[in-house]
Amino acid sequence: MSAPDMAMAFWVTRPGHGELRHETLPALGESDVRVRALYSGVSRGTESLVFNARVPESETQRMRAPFQAGDFPTPVKYGYCSVGRVTHGPRELVDKTVFCLYPHQDHYIVPAAMVVPIPESVPAHRAVLAANMETALNGVWDANPMLGERVCVMGAGVVGALVAYLCARIPGVEVQLIDVNPEREALARALGIPFALPEQAPTDQDCVIHASGHPDGLRHAMSLVGNEGRVIEMSWFGQGEVSLPLGGAFHSQRLTLRASQVGQLPAKLQPRWNYRRRLEVALRLLADPALEALISSESDFADFPALAPALFGKHSTALCHRICYP
Repeated sequence: MSAPDMAMAFWVTRPGHGELRHETLPALGESDVRVRALYSGVSRGTESLVFNARVPESETQRMRAPFQAGDFPTPVKYGYCSVGRVTHGPRELVDKTVFCLYPHQDHYIVPAAMVVPIPESVPAHRAVLAANMETALNGVWDANPMLGERVCVMGAGVVGALVAYLCARIPGVEVQLIDVNPEREALARALGIPFALPEQAPTDQDCVIHASGHPDGLRHAMSLVGNEGRVIEMSWFGQGEVSLPLGGAFHSQRLTLRASQVGQLPAKLQPRWNYRRRLEVALRLLADPALEALISSESDFADFPALAPALFGKHSTALCHRICYP
């Protein structure tokens, strides 16, 4: 069966505006696979910065996605949560359902080494959460919650909820998921995690993991940890500046503020871990049907450009938006 030579891809063409563009696919090399997309997921936190052209000049290289086309600020083809079926390539991969760190596009060709088969225990439509689960996994590694610790996760977006979900599965760890939106309690309940509004959040925590994306959330997170406590910052503020109360209790209680970023493995793991191994673990962790609660909306690929401004707007409360390909 002949394969299509053309593909359709989503491009951010100017700040706050995207469109679908036709592209010619390259020739299929001996070590390549051709993938027909089934679903892709929108990683709203990072992709909203890209869509609204808020990537700082200092981060334009570090922020590049593996198969990004174009340059920041625009025009740019960006994304990294694609699930599809291999139609051509090495025999052992043909007809396999795979995950790839590829932008929103209906067909694409990549090196075979860049796709990861999805475990049979994980349905394709849920595998769009793999990149978010990778980020959460890396954040838990950086936070290093120990048996019996008290941990708060500030921000019940997809990444924050996944971090709390993973921490809650460590024996003895007491976890609270904190968010300003009371509607997030239903999500926490679906994941089996206690929920609290910020004013109800417990204090004297051993560790607070911040993933709200808002400076007020980080400042509040710093007020919740006890003596020698640690705050793990997982939000990324793009071009925004954040003021923090680094006097007073920050010094007297010897608090630690540490960044966690998925683009680099924790140093203690690098001798034995690589990115593929981490992604394979993230995919296996998606076997729990409860994680369906993180998919808050869905649309056909053709409708995505019209939906994107609201989805990436500052008042959006979307979790993971799933795109379906015909």
